[in-house]
Amino acid sequence: MLESGTAPSDAMVADFFTDCPPGSDLAASCKLGMFTPGGALVAIADMAFGYPETDDAYIGLLLIDENCRGMGLGRTFLDHLIATARARNATRLLIAALDENTRGRAFWEREGFRLLQSIAGFKAGLKTHIVHRMWRLL
Repeated sequence: MLESGTAPSDAMVADFFTDCPPGSDLAASCKLGMFTPGGALVAIADMAFGYPETDDAYIGLLLIDENCRGMGLGRTFLDHLIATARARNATRLLIAALDENTRGRAFWEREGFRLLQSIAGFKAGLKTHIVHRMWRLL
């Protein structure tokens, strides 16, 4: 809803598993889920490699169930993503935070990400955003 202004559809779910940044290899990307001990899915993440530069890792999505936010799951998931990126010899980790997602952007800043550039006019569904590309060294 935040990104597109519409409820998730089957096509959006399919896109999670089939989409990757330009020039990156879908087979090398990580599509991950975080589950409770009981098996409930509480978070998902998508990380690609080789975008925008060859030795970069790019987190395209880190989404925590709204009922589980504030419990440290984002930090735990990010630690796993960082370890995975380092194991694949990435030297830099990038994300893009929507201007509207102030809570998400504050999370990334707390985790050491710094603004690289802001891009206006990003269209997603019914909405148009300012996107803040952020980065940190690994």
